[in-house]
Amino acid sequence: MLKKMLCFFVLLLIVPTTILAQGYGLPRGQKFEKIRFELINNLMVIPIQINGAELSFILDSGVSKPILFNLSESDSVPINNVSEVTIRGLGDGEPMKALSSKGNVFKLGNVRNFSQDLYVVLDRDINLSTSLGIPVHGIIGYDLFRDFVVEVNYASKSIKLHDTELYDFKQKKNDQTIPLIVEKKKAYVEGTVLMRDTANIKVKLLVDTGSSDALWLFREPERGLEVPDKNYEDHLGRGLSGDIFGKRSKIKGVRIGDFELKDAKVAFPYREFFGGFENLGDRNGSVGGEVLKRFNMVFDYSRGQVTLRKNSNFKEPFQYNLAGIELQHNGLRYIAESIADSNGIVKDDDSSFGNVKILIENRTKLSLVPEIVVSSIRAGSPAAEAGLREGDVILAINGKGVHRYKIQEILKMLNEKEGKRVKVLIERYNKDLLFSFVLKKVFDD
Repeated sequence: MLKKMLCFFVLLLIVPTTILAQGYGLPRGQKFEKIRFELINNLMVIPIQINGAELSFILDSGVSKPILFNLSESDSVPINNVSEVTIRGLGDGEPMKALSSKGNVFKLGNVRNFSQDLYVVLDRDINLSTSLGIPVHGIIGYDLFRDFVVEVNYASKSIKLHDTELYDFKQKKNDQTIPLIVEKKKAYVEGTVLMRDTANIKVKLLVDTGSSDALWLFREPERGLEVPDKNYEDHLGRGLSGDIFGKRSKIKGVRIGDFELKDAKVAFPYREFFGGFENLGDRNGSVGGEVLKRFNMVFDYSRGQVTLRKNSNFKEPFQYNLAGIELQHNGLRYIAESIADSNGIVKDDDSSFGNVKILIENRTKLSLVPEIVVSSIRAGSPAAEAGLREGDVILAINGKGVHRYKIQEILKMLNEKEGKRVKVLIERYNKDLLFSFVLKKVFDD
């Protein structure tokens, strides 16, 4: 019944025993494979093929084994040699049942692994696609970083997977190579955080390309790692086991190698959301995509080093959720649009995302478009004080219909700059309501 519901096909794939080698590899003599990625909310989404099925995965250096999730009723993914297991991730939920699968064929361009293990999570609530606005079927990390020298170019939105034996390391001017500590399939760097009221503090940070946030720190008051006085409670994200909350604040800066980022955004997650990860060893936090995207990086797990180079994102200010709204897709809805101008001349307009169009009297078009809803709202935020609620359907922002924009573009419209007035048209219980609020600084300098 379960397999039928998710359209799984558990197959025994027959492949020659000569190619059942462990790990990823390139065709003989090929030095590297270049793969383009989409950068969505500071996350790298790469195309990947699993047993012939074309999917999209987040490149997540914090995950030890690939995890497949968010399979819809229309998805058909063959998986092999299945057994049931229980796994746990970050979040406030309970451990969950998953399938453990062995001997799967993974392909990324010319890169192949003919015997990849993975987990398949069956919980339908784990769905990154609704918040990112594009299909995302899973996460992959350590296996790729282990088998290649991984060159990440956030500026050009591409990665190169270099053969470790053929890779010729050439350090360029302004590059800096620092130690990369690989422990239990996770990578760490040592850095320094510049707190406002204490001396600079040395920290060991998990390198987490699967986090869209900037910097997470764990409270250690005895070392001076304490939440600054100016802070607010925030939804920090969602892990495999549920939502994660904590305190959001700002510190004087963070230093990695000789590179320093001033006025760095920081979050202090509540410890209870780490569930079965109470023993965090000597780790003091993690560094995520909003910091990492400011560098082009070369990860070399085999040599225990990572090379950093500043890119065009380096001086970008850290982004805060000024409005206090989080959005997600919630299925589809029909909208009616006029396709005639003020003189009655029919316009040619193909900018809608909908691919289902019905013309009425040559002047009105019905289009099927994504429905965007408020998934959460921060207490005390401008949007909350204006009266917006979780579950409200967003129709327009400052007079612009949101169906013409990607979800990340909509969020940018909602958080453009401090002092800007934002007018949001929503639908609630089949009524259209208009709300207005002014974006405010979350912290005074």
